[in-house]
Amino acid sequence: MRRRLYFLLRDTAQAKRVVNELLLARVEAGHIHVLAKQGTPLEDLPEAGLLQKSDFVHGVEQGLALGGLTGAIVGVVLIAVAPSGLDLNGVAVLTMALAGALMGGWASGMIATDVPNSRLKRFKAAIEQGEVLMMVDIPKTRVQEVTALIRSHHPEAGMHGTEPTIPAFP
Repeated sequence: MRRRLYFLLRDTAQAKRVVNELLLARVEAGHIHVLAKQGTPLEDLPEAGLLQKSDFVHGVEQGLALGGLTGAIVGVVLIAVAPSGLDLNGVAVLTMALAGALMGGWASGMIATDVPNSRLKRFKAAIEQGEVLMMVDIPKTRVQEVTALIRSHHPEAGMHGTEPTIPAFP
């Protein structure tokens, strides 16, 4: 399991130095994400992607749950009102729940791509003032090491928490 560390840095120059130090500490470039005010040139910094900027993962999770529940309810109603001669059983409920979960996850995920990541709301003001948000996904065994590395070289870099778990795919 990975943990996501959040750091606020004063500008892109400082962000470049931190990224270089993280790469030297063997943090993979694909696990470093930088988010800055719109229009800020990030040049060769690893820009945050759709999964970091949007509420896609949260939206899919909600869509799967609500779609599955809705599908299960529809399946139960189908069994209750099934015309005589039509033999519906638990498989119908399971099938409808699965179909509902897939549809709900897909639709909710598509909508959520346009919604800003709710976990980044607390950083919005700082980003709008020109600071740079760096998100680093690291194994939980390296949290102290990486935090100490950044704090030792950049004491002015604000450590703004650790997210408990990161899904395997981002």
